Amino acid sequence: MSANRRDFIKFVVAGAVAAGCPINLKAVPEDAKTEVDGEHNEICHQVRDGHAFTKPASSANYDVVIVGGGVSGMTAAYLLQDKNFLLLEKEPHWGGNSYMEEFNGTPYATGGAFLELEGPAIEFSKSLGLEQLPINNWDGMILNGKFVSDCWGDNIDKIPYSASVRDAFKKFRDEALKMDVMGRAKELDLLPLTHFLKGYPQELVEWWDAYGPSNWGAKSAETSAMVALMELHFISGPGRKDQRVTLPGGIGALNRRLAEVLTEKRKEHIQLGATIVAVSQQKNGVEVTYVQNGELKTVTAKAVIMATPKFITARIVEGMPAAQKDAIHKMRYIPYAVVNLIYDKPVFNGGYDTWCPGGNRFTDFIVADWTVRNQPGYKQKYNILTCYTPLDSDERGYLLTENGSKMVAEQVLTDFKKLLPETNVDPMEVHIYRRGHPMYMTLPGNFTKVQPLARVPMERIAFANTDSEGPVSGTGEGIKAAHRAVNEVNKMLAGSPRSALVGSLG
Repeated sequence: MSANRRDFIKFVVAGAVAAGCPINLKAVPEDAKTEVDGEHNEICHQVRDGHAFTKPASSANYDVVIVGGGVSGMTAAYLLQDKNFLLLEKEPHWGGNSYMEEFNGTPYATGGAFLELEGPAIEFSKSLGLEQLPINNWDGMILNGKFVSDCWGDNIDKIPYSASVRDAFKKFRDEALKMDVMGRAKELDLLPLTHFLKGYPQELVEWWDAYGPSNWGAKSAETSAMVALMELHFISGPGRKDQRVTLPGGIGALNRRLAEVLTEKRKEHIQLGATIVAVSQQKNGVEVTYVQNGELKTVTAKAVIMATPKFITARIVEGMPAAQKDAIHKMRYIPYAVVNLIYDKPVFNGGYDTWCPGGNRFTDFIVADWTVRNQPGYKQKYNILTCYTPLDSDERGYLLTENGSKMVAEQVLTDFKKLLPETNVDPMEVHIYRRGHPMYMTLPGNFTKVQPLARVPMERIAFANTDSEGPVSGTGEGIKAAHRAVNEVNKMLAGSPRSALVGSLG
């Protein structure tokens, strides 16, 4: 992209990246063509580095304090509305890594592409009055200047590879479909996907090296074979049916609705801009210390739900059992950017989610208004394409600065323009949402060995968040974790012994 074109396009940089905390951009040079959304991260770094804060005396008492205002924390708050609860979120907005944005009235997602029809999120989103929009479109792919829809299903014979590579894709699919993945789940979870890719061409490995990071944070060498083979059964198995739905404006619409309900009904019990520095379990309660508007505060609760990523939770919660900390330390998280390309004319409407293997900066992209395009009277004013852009761990630093974030966004746009003749146009704006540690990696053993230990409740502290359930990070898993944690907290409030809490994990 030429410097002149780059300067013409407006870039908007947003999102918190530093150890799950907001990033301080004061030291970054100004750029008239870039808008930056962020806040300070000094407090988070002090927690990371083991700084001992002087805790003030408790100023309030609650039944439950919920730490973290993403989908898991807000769901827990919604389920505990009959209790005297307090929900604390460090960001200036609700929704964590998946919230909804709008461009001139057109909504689009900053994370979260779909819900599964049989998952726990569907009934929950229905109860909030949200319309379920069936996707009804199997994923396609673009490679070598050609778009092929339903690339693992009906059109696998048309994928843009050589005949021998196409045969290898079909062989891998057919061999995988013969396997009893559910019956062998524990065994397969301990094996990397590459165990089953031996002898196959590099193109197949490259496919999974794009698909994996976008869906579960890991390339094939670090992916649990269980999760990849389960996914292949879903997208290409006999009798398959696309049971995915999305919401108007993406999955962030669920978080927005939760925030609206909680603000309307329990506004005095939810607080933004509250960075937790310590959670200390006492004999008769739990002390929660946080910084808000530069002031240290402490409140006391009968029970606490930690709805924060586990690597943050382990730094904040005092007295966590060693085995639990060891399990959490085995979990790894990737940096992730979501780049929205905003056009004022149709550029691509070929499919909902389209994969782009072969060395592109992004792995896949979705059409923001795919599920509403064919509704009576709808006219597409903007073609907003959301490019999912997982990064390698050593690239996390790119997201720490405005210039680094713009570089990633420019690489996404450059590669996108090369896909097809019709994509070789410039957008009106490019919005990049950067996340430092949003998605845990589905490593071998994570689901069956690590997560069950990481989520074991303490005497008065339960653990939620999208990294609590598995096998992949997602909205449904966050909601499921919230339900489990609320169940555990209700038992704590009722005076149940810890053995009953642990048993509730099933």
